[in-house]
Order: sequence, then structure tokens, then C-alpha cells
Amino acid sequence: MSVRIALHHADFFDGIELVPNAAVDLAIVDPPYGLGKDYGNDSDCIAAHKYLDFSKRWIDALLPKLTADGSLYVFLTWQHSPEVFSYLKTHLLMINEIIWDRRVPSMGGSTRKFSSVHDSIGFFARSRRYHFDLDSIRIAYDPETKKARSRSIFVGKKWLEIGFNPKDVWSMTRLHRQDPERVDHPTQKPLAVIERMVRASCPGDGLVLDPFMGSGTTAVAAMRQGRRFAGFEINPDYLAVARRRLGMNAQFPDPGMIPAGQTSNEAAS
Repeated sequence: MSVRIALHHADFFDGIELVPNAAVDLAIVDPPYGLGKDYGNDSDCIAAHKYLDFSKRWIDALLPKLTADGSLYVFLTWQHSPEVFSYLKTHLLMINEIIWDRRVPSMGGSTRKFSSVHDSIGFFARSRRYHFDLDSIRIAYDPETKKARSRSIFVGKKWLEIGFNPKDVWSMTRLHRQDPERVDHPTQKPLAVIERMVRASCPGDGLVLDPFMGSGTTAVAAMRQGRRFAGFEINPDYLAVARRRLGMNAQFPDPGMIPAGQTSNEAAS
């Protein structure tokens, strides 16, 4: 199996021309939310009234890179998802709005509103021929549920044997500080969330693009699932974290395939 990974130490807007047009099968976008998080720079200090302009800029830069049947997932907060989704819908088909329930424990919270414990994820596609591998992401029924469906009309049903289709509410816990998967990044996404997207929406020989790579979760997910990957990150510390994480995946025989001294590279294993 050949897995090619390209990590670019560059601002996405400066480096996107490194990616050929119509080459990306799946884009997974986790942009700055405009909440003032500390990413070692001011990239998240986007005023609310300028957030849509920022979003239009990355969308317009990214869309020519998608294949004719390519797909896109974008993480957003509820504050900005309506207008960003509306803009995306002028260019792409909206397939789903996914609610990621981060399983935040009940520990007080605001006394003037309901506590916000989710991210909104938009799932979009270029055309109705978009790739979607349902069988790769099915959720197995527990033994009690299978037993309850033992009536003759259910016997032999494929869905009962191989599991059900994930719904559009994904209840997957956020990464806590003590989680072994956690690295030094304030908004790291769980591998389980990203791997579901990769398996479902990128063909086996496809290319995954992440324009705001952060700690490299999407790169790791693409590698683990045998897909090609290209990503951009402006913070050199996070780029180093991503390289280390890729090297930790022992099932790929060459952990040194992403040399630490290079700002970008393409590697094969």
C-alpha cells in the first residue's frame, strides 16, 4: 500500500496553488472559530462582522480544488454556521448538518442561557454522485437489540447483521487533558470523528485536504485509513506535533518519512 502525505508549513491562502485543481476528493475544514483562542498567533482573532468574509475567502480558494464529485465537511460554531452554510449552498449541495455532541459534563455553566455543548458540522458535495461508503461506518447493534429484532420479518436482513447508519447527531466525547490521544493544541478534534468522515467520504485512492491542519488529526486519520493527504499549517510548533503524531503510527513501517527539518514534503510508505 502506498500512502502519500504532504505537510506544508504555509498559510493556506499562500500555499493552496500547490494543490492542483480538481484533485481533492475530500476536504475536512476546521477553521478558526473567531473566539480568540490562542494558537500562538492572532489567527482566531476574527471580528464577528468579518467572519463571513474570511469564510468566503477560504471557500472560494478551496472549491476549485475539489473533484467533480468531491465532498467537504466544515466544523463551525452555532454563531456562524447559518451564514457560512448559506454561502456554501450557493456553490455545493448540502447533504447534512451534523451536530457533534461533545459530551461536556454538567458542571454549572451560564445562568442566562442554555449551555453550548456542540459543534455544527456541514457536509457538502459537488454533485449527487458524491462518494459515500455507508458500510464502512455502520454501527453494530448490541446483542440485546439484535435479539429484540429476532422476529421472522427481520431474519437475514443485512442492516441487522452489519449495523445501522450513523445519525446526524454524533455523540462522541471531546478530548480531555488526560486522554492519551491529546496533544498540546486547544481545539484538537478526536480521531474517531475525523476517521468516520474519511472512511465515508473519501475513496480508497483519494486525496484528503486540510487547509487549517493544527495538530494533524486529519493527516493521522488519512494515513490510518490509507488515503493520500495534503495539509497546511502556519504554526511551526503544531506542524512539529503533526509530524510526531504521524511517526507514532507503527503500522506504517517508516516513522521517519516526514523529515523534521523540512517545511513541506511528500512521503511514501
